[in-house]
Amino acid sequence: MIPEQIVSNEERPVRSPCVSVCALDEHNICIACQRSGQEISRWGAMSNSEKRAVMHKVARREQGERV
Repeated sequence: MIPEQIVSNEERPVRSPCVSVCALDEHNICIACQRSGQEISRWGAMSNSEKRAVMHKVARREQGERV
């Protein structure tokens, strides 16, 4: 039996919050995934740590903060 390889959080891909409903509000934030237009367009080129930072902002935006 081969033991499972332990993968650090940095190596695991960060999943996109996209739900295929792209509509930006007056603040350039998607009403579906809560990412900015720039965050959406850069997502594929971001490192995992950058994506995690965006996801932190997404969580704050979901709580009503403007970040």
